[in-house]
Amino acid sequence: MKILQNCIILLSFLFLNTISNAQKMAETFYKHDKYLSSDKMQGRFPGTKQNNEAAAYISKNFKKYGLQPFHKNYYQPFKVFIKEGINKIKSDSVTTQNVVGYIEGSDPNLKNEFIVIGAHYDHWGWGGKGSGSKKKDTLAIHNGADDNASGVSALLCILEEVSKMKIKPKRSLIFISFSGEEEGLIGSKYFVSHLPVKKEAVKVMLNMDMVGRLNAEKQLYMGGAGTFPNGVALMTKLGENSGLNPVVHAGDVGGSDHVSFYKASIAAVGFHTGGHPQYHTPEDDIELINFEGGALVSKYIFNALISIADYNEDLIFIKQN
Repeated sequence: MKILQNCIILLSFLFLNTISNAQKMAETFYKHDKYLSSDKMQGRFPGTKQNNEAAAYISKNFKKYGLQPFHKNYYQPFKVFIKEGINKIKSDSVTTQNVVGYIEGSDPNLKNEFIVIGAHYDHWGWGGKGSGSKKKDTLAIHNGADDNASGVSALLCILEEVSKMKIKPKRSLIFISFSGEEEGLIGSKYFVSHLPVKKEAVKVMLNMDMVGRLNAEKQLYMGGAGTFPNGVALMTKLGENSGLNPVVHAGDVGGSDHVSFYKASIAAVGFHTGGHPQYHTPEDDIELINFEGGALVSKYIFNALISIADYNEDLIFIKQN
């Protein structure tokens, strides 16, 4: 009887601890999203002070949670060509930056292979004519709480979880937050063309773009799960007891930063929680973010990241139709 009571107490503790961890991650997700999508950040348009402040916030967290910079610098600067006048930019060319760092793998051989996980941090600033806003006649801050402060929030939540691991994954991990996505995947294209490691060493890329609006059906959509061996089976299996209903596509790679990797013959999976009427409008605000859902998504993608980094079979690229 005493053993049974002890087991019940232990299970109760583990259950409550799990709830506590989920709540903490939800609060962390909300904290990051609230900062990045605040009016103070003015929509994080490339070439602006606020875009640079967002990059600084991300790099600060990269350092806090143990990421090592490549070449002693978390920033990878590049140029973005835009239409002059958008967001009061006075030039047709501005400088922005990807924010990137890595964690070395624990396996002596597999640490020379890399899994990339990323999310873009830029958005449309004040919108207006010439921008990608759906309300071009409305000049107002496009906070982009879902697009894509939510993806960066998930990225930072996942990084925090990785930092707690006593034994790191077998393969090395690259964390990256892209700029220039809205102008045509500029940051991810630049990164793929200027990789800090050998291209053949980059095995899989996971990308999060708009993961903050989990619906009542708890559907997490993903495309590209079939671009590496047994990817569809893995992503489906990870859905068990996750609190989510993954909608897994082998192909249907999509249109965000992971496409830059796929086009370079690197396996790539894109995650999102679905479209909504506030997409690319000033109404994409923090009040509409499902941060408990964001925590569930973050935990699921963390599990996917670690599972892939610890894969026992070769990670080869599989082209999809």
